[in-house]
This record gives sequence, C-alpha cells and structure tokens, in this order.
Amino acid sequence: MEKKFKAGFVAIIGKPNVGKSTFLNKILQEKISIISPKPQTTRHQVKGIYNDAQRQIVFLDTPGFLKARYELHNKMLEYIEKARSDSDLIIFMTDANKFPTDYDREILQTLKKMKTPRIAILNKIDLIDEKEQKGKIQKLKDFAFNEIIELSLLKKIDLNSIISKIDEFLPYSPPLYAPDEISDLSLRFFVQEIILEQIFLNFKEEIPYSTAARVENYQDLQNKVKIYAVIWLERKSQKSIIIGKNGKMIKKIRTAAEKEIHKIVQKRVYLDLWIKIKPNWRKKKNALKEFGYR
Repeated sequence: MEKKFKAGFVAIIGKPNVGKSTFLNKILQEKISIISPKPQTTRHQVKGIYNDAQRQIVFLDTPGFLKARYELHNKMLEYIEKARSDSDLIIFMTDANKFPTDYDREILQTLKKMKTPRIAILNKIDLIDEKEQKGKIQKLKDFAFNEIIELSLLKKIDLNSIISKIDEFLPYSPPLYAPDEISDLSLRFFVQEIILEQIFLNFKEEIPYSTAARVENYQDLQNKVKIYAVIWLERKSQKSIIIGKNGKMIKKIRTAAEKEIHKIVQKRVYLDLWIKIKPNWRKKKNALKEFGYR
C-alpha cells in the first residue's frame, strides 16, 4: 500500500433528526442507516465505510444526543461517547432552522473540551435567509471548529469537496477494512434495522419507541432468502395496533421490508414476522443485551 494512503474513523454527532443518517447514506451512495422523520431512529453506532483509491473513511453514525430516560438511552449515550473517543475527526451536524438548541449547546460545550479535530455541518440552510445563516455561522465559529460546511442534504451536494475536507484530518494508514466492505455489520443487523424503519414510518406516538426487532433465523438459499423475525413490544395492547385491522398493518410492514431487503441481497425475499411481548424491555439490561445492545 502506498505511503500516501489514508484511513481513519469519523464520528457523526448531533441531536436527533438533523440529518446524520441521510448524510452518511449520501456519502456512501448506499442505504446504511435507517431514516424516518421521528427522532431516535438510529439506536446503534452504525459503521459505514467509504473507499476510494486514496483513502478509507470509517464513519460512525451515532444515535441522536439525548437525555437518558431508559436503560436503552444509556446504551445509546455509550455509543456516542465511544465514537467520540475512538475517532480521528468529529463531524457535528445541526439543523440550521433550529440551531442553537439546548442540546446543541450541551454537545458543543463537550466538544470544545476535546482535542480531536472537528468539522461543523450546518444542514437545511434552504430553510433560513442569508442574514440568519451568517449569524449562525458566527455562533459556530465561537467553538473553534476546524471547518464549517453549509449545505442542504435534500438538495444536490458536492460530495467530492466534503470528502476532500475530511481527508485533511485522516492519518496515513493502510486500510482498516477490506476495500470492498461498506460496513462491518451483519445482514441480520440490517434486516432488523429495516423492520424498525418501517415501524417508525408507519406508526405514531409511543409504538416505534417501544419496539425492538430481532432476526431469529436467516436462510440464504440459492434463489431466495427466508427470514424469521420477531417484533418485540412492551405491552399487549400494542399488539393489535401493529397487526392492524385484518392484518393490514403487519402485511404493510412485511411487504415494504421485503422490498428494502431485496435491494441488499438481490434475491427474492420471504419475511415471516411474529409479535411477542417483553414488558419494559427498554429498562432492562438483560433484554437490551438480548436485542443486540452491547
């Protein structure tokens, strides 16, 4: 490997629903992180690996920064702290229309104490006027970012420019992962995330946050993939809501999830979904381990 090759870890940090997962998916041009309009869709630290001839960037898409209310939230905060401490560069992302929120201020005060290089991304700049934009850029400058990038992820963005800016902070290193990998996570993990994404997209209020998905059996056959998965809920009363009248909602989740999984495996997908109840699983360490929150 040439000495000029660079490789390193980049953590993406910010409050819920500012565009972190959308940013990662755009950079990789693959769907790695699940997306919904609701906050806290991302619960794990998701690694997405960008590869080209000069560099390998391992992005860590962290859960939205939040105040801990459940043991699940504590796990999410652990992922954020680990990403910060393990990274060569931190990307702080915020919503231009809402910045600075109390959450933003708290994150910024924490980042200011760290020696790790950091870039700020002011997303959704199409929602504010030029005067507001200048004022918010000045506020970010007060926190001594190495670089400030203004963009709107819903519009066309200059990916090459962003990659070049990130490259400046990467150490010279051989690749950390195989050059053809886009994540170190398993297909089972992505199936579970896809099922959760459909629940976040199709239900309101507490249902999505009370739900976990777990793949119990994954069979990769010659012409198809057969998957047996369980949707875990906290209360029996939630079961009828997930199923829907005449099974309409569970069928909708299954059909949409099968289409998304097909995009990854490029085979016919058969997804068998079951529903089980585990009361207050978000508050129980053993249940969180069972559902993959290590």
